[in-house]
Amino acid sequence: MTPAGRQRRESVRLQAAELFEQKIKPPEVARRLRVSRKSAYQWHQMWRDGGGRALASRGPSGSRCRLSPLCPEKLAAYLEQGPAAHGWVEDQVWTAARVTTLIGRKFHVSYSVSGTTRLMHRLGFSPQVPARRVAERDEQAVKAWKEATWSEVKEPGRPAGATSASMTRQASPAGRPEDAPGADAAAPR
Repeated sequence: MTPAGRQRRESVRLQAAELFEQKIKPPEVARRLRVSRKSAYQWHQMWRDGGGRALASRGPSGSRCRLSPLCPEKLAAYLEQGPAAHGWVEDQVWTAARVTTLIGRKFHVSYSVSGTTRLMHRLGFSPQVPARRVAERDEQAVKAWKEATWSEVKEPGRPAGATSASMTRQASPAGRPEDAPGADAAAPR
């Protein structure tokens, strides 16, 4: 949930607390605040047990980052160095599994692959997408291949007027000419 969404949710919950204090029932609170009845009843129970403070936000849900505050900056620097600097020389791609291993080696913290992916996104990285072209890339060879080979193997596209967006329905077997493909399949057995 975005910070703005969290703020709106908390604001609605605090409005609900004010309505409960005015002795307004949960179904009416749900209608006025445009929330589900289930939420209104849950909030009413929380309000009865702990008052308005019980409906205040407790902060974002989910687990906290398991790295210390300086570690994400260090991790970003390690990622900028590239996989080869950390032992993966076969290609220059940071996969989530590789970054998980790197975090374990450098920070002695265990992350799941999906947790690593979320951490990478927070740092501005995306797994399995190279940040820049490989050093060994030969631009002239790529250009020559595109001009010579690609034009030969590429299938031609459809002409612009060859498609139709109208609804169609299956033709009646009785309306098919005798020599049309599938005409014999329509005959009763």
